[in-house]
Order: sequence, then structure tokens, then C-alpha cells
Amino acid sequence: MPVSTRRVFLSGALSLSMGSARAAPAPLRVVASSLPHAEILDFVAGQFGPELPLKIIEISGDLRPNALLRDGDADANFFQHVPFLRSEEASMGMRFAVVAAVHIEPLGLYSRRAKSLADVPAGGIVSLSNSVSNTSRGLLLLQANGLIRLRSTEPGVDLTLDDVVENPRKFRFVEIAPPQLPRSLDDVALAVINGNYALEGGLDPARDALALERAEGNPYANVLVTTEGLAKDPRVLRLAALLTSAEVAAFIRTRYRGSVIPVRPI
Repeated sequence: MPVSTRRVFLSGALSLSMGSARAAPAPLRVVASSLPHAEILDFVAGQFGPELPLKIIEISGDLRPNALLRDGDADANFFQHVPFLRSEEASMGMRFAVVAAVHIEPLGLYSRRAKSLADVPAGGIVSLSNSVSNTSRGLLLLQANGLIRLRSTEPGVDLTLDDVVENPRKFRFVEIAPPQLPRSLDDVALAVINGNYALEGGLDPARDALALERAEGNPYANVLVTTEGLAKDPRVLRLAALLTSAEVAAFIRTRYRGSVIPVRPI
């Protein structure tokens, strides 16, 4: 008899008490941010739940999904791209396993004050992520749209504000936590916002962004991650196959209309 799917909500204000005892068959415990990751997992659970029971652990607050995975409180997570994962691995002193590349959430430039990038006022404040990999990604998007020039764009090198060598419109930059970027829109001339946080903030990236990243050749695909010890677990491999299936790709295209873009398996 299949185990029913459950969705659990955790926030940084709560302590973890996940318990180590597992019934057989054990549901796969997957940590995910709410949009679009938990929604995609909900679709998988609805379509394929009897063959792959899932416990979807939706997170908020200051919980670190990779730490939950390291500590055995989850079997996999689905919220991040590889450059972010690599920076986490460096700080945590361990390696994880990437088992599937699922979708791109195009980074976008947004404004409540300007209807186009040409209308963004000189001297205005530009908010962008304070996480290392996403700061670099945001700076590259600003350069791609002719707003700044960077010292270097060498692959694999994390860029900082110190790498801005030309800023002809004299923008002032502020780095803030990624979940707060949509809220910054009322106070800044331009915000560089991750796709998932744009969706959570009620924005439609395909409609509302003044500019979006290109999907082609984009290194920031969101990935399913597990520990090296679980990389060949049949449940993990089955979830990886489902997340990169034609059915899930069709759901992503229909549900998010270009705001989230499916990619081929890695």
C-alpha cells in the first residue's frame, strides 16, 4: 500500500525534530522553497505518488537546506543552482551530489518607477542579491543590458561590486538578502531579482521584467541535490527521472508561461 504524500512547512523560527525512524517504504524527504520548487514537486507527487512517495519539506526563514541535508534531516533538496551549491560546499567543507538539472528561473531587472531600462534615472539605487554567486549573476545581467561594464567576465570567477569599472549612469548599489528583493522595489530605481523570489513576490517575470536572462547556455539551472551516499538511491534516481520528464517539462511551460523554463537532463 503506497505511503501518502505529505507536505511539511519549516521556518527558521522552528526547531527541527524530524525523527530518524522510518516506515517501509520510506517516503523521500525533499527540502524545497515554495515557488516554483515545491509546486513542481506537488505536481510530481500528484502524478506519480503511488510509485514514489514524497515528503515535501517547504522552507522559509533562515534555515539552510544544504545543512538539513548534511545533518540527515532530509534526503535531497531542490532550491538552488550549481554556482550557489559550490559556494555552500566551500563554506561547509563537504561535497554534495547533483543528480538532475530541472529548470531555469531567469534572473530579471524590475522597476516600479521605470517602464523601460532607458527610463531608469541616473543616480538611482539598484538593489541586488547579497549572496556571492547571485551578486555575480546580477552584475553580468546589468552588463548584458549595457548599464555597467565589468573588469572581467572570466567563467567561474565570482564578481563583486569592486569589479564594476564603468558605471556611466552613476547608479548606487545596495546588496540585500534575496527574499527581500521584491520588497525593495518601492525604495529603489531598479532591482535585480531571482525568478523564484519574483514569483513569491507576486511578479510575473515574463511580463513584468524589464529584462530577463537568456535561457540558452545559462549555467544557473536549478538542480536536485543529494548527498554522495544517496546519489544512487533508487528513490533519488526515480525523482531525478521524473523531474526531467516530458510531463514535468510540459507542466512547467504551462504553469509558468516563460517565467520558469525547463531544461534537458544533465
